[in-house]
Amino acid sequence: MKKILSLVLALVLMMSLALATCACAESVEEITILYPGEETDEMAAFLEGPFAEKVLEELNMKVNFLFLSWDNYWDQKKIMLAANQEIDLYWDGLPDLASFVNNKEAQPLDELIAKVWGDDLKDIMPDSQLAGGKVDGVLYGIPSALSPSSAMFQFVCVRQDLLEAVGMTEIKTADDLREFALRVQEQLPEFRGPADIIFKPLTRNFADEQYTWIAYQDLVVFGEESHKAYAYAETEAFEKVARFNREMYLDGLYGDELSIKYNERDSRMQTGLYLWVEGSLGKDLEIAGSVKTADPNAKLANYLLAPEKNRYINATGGEVLCIPYSSTNPEGALKLLKWMWSSQENYMFCLYGVQGQDWDYDENGRLVQLSDTARGDGYFYEWMFRNSNYKKFGADVTDEYIATYETWDAAAIPSAMLGFAFNNNGFEAVETACEEAYKKLQPILYGFVDFDENYESAIAELKAAGIDEYVAEVNRQLEAFLAK
Repeated sequence: MKKILSLVLALVLMMSLALATCACAESVEEITILYPGEETDEMAAFLEGPFAEKVLEELNMKVNFLFLSWDNYWDQKKIMLAANQEIDLYWDGLPDLASFVNNKEAQPLDELIAKVWGDDLKDIMPDSQLAGGKVDGVLYGIPSALSPSSAMFQFVCVRQDLLEAVGMTEIKTADDLREFALRVQEQLPEFRGPADIIFKPLTRNFADEQYTWIAYQDLVVFGEESHKAYAYAETEAFEKVARFNREMYLDGLYGDELSIKYNERDSRMQTGLYLWVEGSLGKDLEIAGSVKTADPNAKLANYLLAPEKNRYINATGGEVLCIPYSSTNPEGALKLLKWMWSSQENYMFCLYGVQGQDWDYDENGRLVQLSDTARGDGYFYEWMFRNSNYKKFGADVTDEYIATYETWDAAAIPSAMLGFAFNNNGFEAVETACEEAYKKLQPILYGFVDFDENYESAIAELKAAGIDEYVAEVNRQLEAFLAK
């Protein structure tokens, strides 16, 4: 009898343990993040090891990552969201937020954030930053790259070591860039020229009035002085950039790969064979590790073309994190972001890995990387989750550089359109038609075909697609926004 009783007790204990284990497993939250780029072996080891352990311990959460190559990211993302695939968080460019909203690819976040974050989000991101994620006053995305934003997309990141090797010291104008490329072509023919057309920095150089890109992709610009929207392809700056690029192409300074593989511009730069790529404040630090891996002698520097012109602060550029309607755990997605941005420790862990193993601080509090972490510059993309409250600089970054970074926006002018987001509702078909027509203008802008021979017919197609109607609607919404 005692044996039977012991056996029953043992079975009850085993069942209790099994049920407890099941209950524990069921209580673990799970989210899925759509992530651009290739998953490296180092990244996989980090996500499956230290990262998985830490989020399980501190959040009782499991985070799944779906990696999509850069070539396929945007098309595949659209297909997956249209098919209501279970995705809890994804990244994209902030300028296209209104399109995500109208395509039902991003759900409103105000109530969710109030529930998960309360007022704590304002300690992480100011209202001026969050304003960029609103459409018609509703928050649909979190503008994730909190950093100095004036003159965004107007920099050029160059190989400073090559610039000095050919007898130059700095870049201020488009003519300086051309001279740099010509000298390298003559003196250092083993290099392949620019990695990027950099039409936005060139537009800053050539435009009489500073422009900020507004609405969808590259169709429309906002005049920072006139406070009006214009079709970019009809501006005088477009023509000047196109003619400059045509000369660059005819002189053999632009390779054909620049016209067909635009999204690979950073990857090209990181091969160590190219001269420049479009920059942003801090871009030289972001990609320095990868470039130096390819060429240990490489030294990068960031330059603002036409530095004497005004700089404007706006929230229309940069990155945005969205939660689609297909999310099965939207609160979990916000919990992860809150956790990441809640402390210096968590932020550094996600970006750089395990302290003492992958990275550490030196005696001056500077970042020192101890191992070759994923992508050469950390694990999570720094530019995707950047928060200037937690940014740390490497030991090789000068005090002067840090001071410039920290005070960059102090002398800038807040844009009149700060917080504006174009709502394309009802104009989706026109927008799509204009974008298709604009594709014939891109080779002209990039200099791969002659302006005089091709512009008239290409702009006529853009007109027929409805660009005038589209710009008029942008201006109507702008006027209403500015009147407030």
